[in-house]
Amino acid sequence: MLHVNAQSFDKVIQNDKVIVDFWAPWCGPCRMLGEVLEQLESDRSDILIAKVNVDDEPELARRFGISSIPAIMHFSRGELKAQTLGYMTKEQLLSKLGL
Repeated sequence: MLHVNAQSFDKVIQNDKVIVDFWAPWCGPCRMLGEVLEQLESDRSDILIAKVNVDDEPELARRFGISSIPAIMHFSRGELKAQTLGYMTKEQLLSKLGL
């Protein structure tokens, strides 16, 4: 998993399939979803998973209107394709994001 910040974010989302997890360490559902994303990362080498700690990167959170976490966004070559909010299983996540 790749931890990104404001300086690296725009470059990272230029990849073909990127899931960005907006999270915080104090958030229980975020930690649960983190386990799902770790499993997804081991199952799908075609998807890059990036994490943005909203406490460390408040400007990125504001840029994307993140007011609740966990918030997941799917980017492809810099374009936002889909987004979800809250905890979900790997299957639910892939379905909601169109992956």
